[in-house]
Amino acid sequence: LCCNTTINKVIDPESGEVTWEPKGNSSEAPIIVAARKIGFDEIRAMNEFKRVLEVPFSSSRKMMLTVTDMGGKTELCPGGMKLNPGSKLVAVCKGAPNFILDYCTERIERDGSIAQMSDQDKKRILKVVDDYSSKALRVLAVACACMPDLPFDLEDDDLTTDVKFAKCRKNLRLLGLVASIDPDRDGVAESVLDARGAGIRVVMITGDYLKTASAIAHNVNILLPDDNEALTAVDCAKLRPDGKYLNHPDMDRITATVRVFARAKPEDKLEIVK
Repeated sequence: LCCNTTINKVIDPESGEVTWEPKGNSSEAPIIVAARKIGFDEIRAMNEFKRVLEVPFSSSRKMMLTVTDMGGKTELCPGGMKLNPGSKLVAVCKGAPNFILDYCTERIERDGSIAQMSDQDKKRILKVVDDYSSKALRVLAVACACMPDLPFDLEDDDLTTDVKFAKCRKNLRLLGLVASIDPDRDGVAESVLDARGAGIRVVMITGDYLKTASAIAHNVNILLPDDNEALTAVDCAKLRPDGKYLNHPDMDRITATVRVFARAKPEDKLEIVK
C-alpha cells in the first residue's frame, strides 16, 4: 500500500534466461519480493485498493506516506491486522526508523494484538536497527494508522503537502522493520584502492543511516580497519548542530578528515563541497 514499485519477468533475448526485474524505487523492491513470497501481489493491491493521498519520500521528511480507502474491509488482508472499528482509511508510512518511531504510539505483536509503544520499546527497536545497519543492511520501518476519515478537506488547495503529511502521520502503529542489502558493485573496492594509491581521497556522501554507511564504506575500502570512525564518519546533523551550518573554519576541519557523511540532505552536499 506504500510502494510504487513492480516486479516483472524479463527474458534475455540471447540466452533465454528468465530473471525478475524491478521497475521503480530500488529500496522498495525487497518489500515487493518479500510480499510476493508470502502470496501478496502488488498489482492486485493497487487495483483493489484506492489510494486517496500520497506524500512522496523527501530528504527532510525521511519517509513516504500513503492513505488508502479500504473499501469497507475490517482487516488489511485475510488473517492480517484488524482495522479499528469505524475505520475507512489506512495511512501507511515507510522510511527511516528513528524518524517513524518518533510518531509511533502503538506496536503490533506477533499474535496480532496491539500494545502501547514505550520509550523502552523504542530503545530496544533502535538497538535492532543498529545491529542490522552495522552489517551494511538498509533498514526501513513500516507503520500505519487507522482513520475514520481524512483529517482535512482533500479539496482544500490551500493546504500544503507538509500540512497534510503532518495531520496523517499521528499516532502511528509500528508494523515492523524491513532490512535489505544493496550489494557492492564489482570493482568498486579495487577502484577506491587505486584512487588512494594515486593520492585521491575518496569521500562518501549518502542519505543512509550512519552505521549502514560506515559498514558499506568498510566493504569498499573507503574506510580501513584501523580508521577511527568517530573521526572519519559523521551524521550530517553534526554539520548543522543548531539548524544552521557551521562556519567555514569549523566545516573545513571536519571535511579535512571525514570520509563518510551519512544521512545527508541535498543541501548538505553543497556545503561539504564548498
